[in-house]
Amino acid sequence: MTDFYDTLETRDPAEREVELFSHLPDVLRKALAAPAYVERLKGVDPARITSRSALATLPVLRKSELPALHKAAPPFGGFVASPPGAYGRLFTSPGPIFEPEGAHADPWRGARALYAAGFRKGDVVLNTFSYHLTPGGFIFDTSARALGCAVIPAGPGNTEAQFELIEAYSPVGYCGTPDFLKILLDAAKDTGRNVSSLGRAVVSGAAFPKSLQEEIKARGIDAYQSFGTADLGLIAFETAGREGMVVNEDLILEIVRPGTGDPVADGEVGEVVVTTLDPDHPWIRLAIGDLTAALPGASPCGRTNMRIKGWMGRADQTTKVKGMFVRPEQIAEIARRHPELARLRLVVARENEQDTMTLRCESASSSEALRAAIAATLRTVTKLGGDVELMAPGSLPNDGKVIADER
Repeated sequence: MTDFYDTLETRDPAEREVELFSHLPDVLRKALAAPAYVERLKGVDPARITSRSALATLPVLRKSELPALHKAAPPFGGFVASPPGAYGRLFTSPGPIFEPEGAHADPWRGARALYAAGFRKGDVVLNTFSYHLTPGGFIFDTSARALGCAVIPAGPGNTEAQFELIEAYSPVGYCGTPDFLKILLDAAKDTGRNVSSLGRAVVSGAAFPKSLQEEIKARGIDAYQSFGTADLGLIAFETAGREGMVVNEDLILEIVRPGTGDPVADGEVGEVVVTTLDPDHPWIRLAIGDLTAALPGASPCGRTNMRIKGWMGRADQTTKVKGMFVRPEQIAEIARRHPELARLRLVVARENEQDTMTLRCESASSSEALRAAIAATLRTVTKLGGDVELMAPGSLPNDGKVIADER
């Protein structure tokens, strides 16, 4: 097989869905061996969680909660049953959040992303992600070695040493941020160093705007984006189809309305929530705080899994108004109390040196009675007064924003 990592990538979508959810009850049972999940999933019968609708009834665990949970029950917040010594490597990320690396091959599930970018057995790969304390370097290192690639553990910085490594080992692949790839290419051009062996790249960890994509391509490197986190590893990745990112196998990705655990309609922007099927470290509905939207249909590359648009901003839009925090969860509560409304957006502005709030609501009705009722609910829920604007259905942007701070 030359085009696909394995046959899982080209399964019928319905077959994939059945397989994912047939394994989920066992993963939930594994999760319930950990004390934090015993508390969070109290009363849940794993045998009944066999569909997306059933999964959506489970509570969301927000990544923003993890630092406090890890501090209260070190090192992993009670979300894994095994002791630290059962894992391969142990890391930390800002927060701090503590992450264990599984001892099995490709524990971060990144080999598919590298394969989709053209990396193959026997390739030499320059890995410039950091190997210091955080898992970034090892995510791509273990993924490349799972493919049979040789890895140069370069880490970031020190371009002179990087050039010596490149000229000695002739790596064909690059892993790192797009920013550092440009730094390398610019410095090589300025100093006359030979980096022509580099022909493909997997980039992550920073924005990769169209202008930079075109520049990197013009300089002879075919670069592909990947999307992941230190907790979950690689979630989705770009392929030769170049239309969004294909979701990785062996995980369940949901897109929910920010501030809730409720799945959005197809194509609507929402927050990424991931459930993994790794029995050694299961994540059950981890909301990572990033926004995206699903794309319809299958990728032109032939992979049949769900596709997403990629990173579209942050879901945590909490802001402070007149000294009080206003959160997406509160806007979701207003929507719950007024089911006749569609999208809502709270616009925070500044007028006459004072904070102001305007709640824009999509509604088929424009009655004054409804507007007054929503205004009362806004004050009850947020403890702040604000204006309400009723707007035609479909008039608010589909960008996942429920709070727009325009000050």
